[in-house]
Amino acid sequence: MHKITDIAALEALYGQAGAPSLRKVADRLTPLYRKWIMASKLCVLSTVGDNGTDGSPRGDDGPVVTELDEFTLAMPDWRGNNRLDSLRNIVADGRVSLMFVVPGSNNVVRVNGTAYLTDDTDLRGRFEKKGRLPATVIVIQIAEVYTQCARALMRAGTWAGADESTGLPTVGEILAEMTSGEEGGAPYDNAWGARAKDTMW
Repeated sequence: MHKITDIAALEALYGQAGAPSLRKVADRLTPLYRKWIMASKLCVLSTVGDNGTDGSPRGDDGPVVTELDEFTLAMPDWRGNNRLDSLRNIVADGRVSLMFVVPGSNNVVRVNGTAYLTDDTDLRGRFEKKGRLPATVIVIQIAEVYTQCARALMRAGTWAGADESTGLPTVGEILAEMTSGEEGGAPYDNAWGARAKDTMW
């Protein structure tokens, strides 16, 4: 199979980017980009580090990030599985990208920039929920903000309202497969719902 290794050859296959796709890029939160991002409760955080890349969904019951200023966003790191893949990457290499989605919209807003972690008490306190605080906050310094073409979500019928999950393996089944039955299975799946609600924040 032919491998494309030359940027000029790649660009020859696609042609020039249209002017709107270049002119829509901002280096800060403009009023309309701010409105869009603050409507998003879900984003995908992408990081890179010594052990490779990571993409992690991040969600909240309100805006998934808070604006510190027009150049800076803050994202609480709520309880997860403690693998810390994204956080390790940020400590090793601060480059990050975020894709913000809003149900019903086929558009995506992307942010590229750099990030660092903080356990600052005051900043963590801004995210207090049900008496709980995030262990750390991801502080994102914006380099670029822009909209992503809607075609991918349109092709996928993302918001068509259809449940296409029938027949998918459960996490318990996958865990059982990966551990030759030592962990996971139905007991894991049956206990997950209550465990998740108790440790949501």
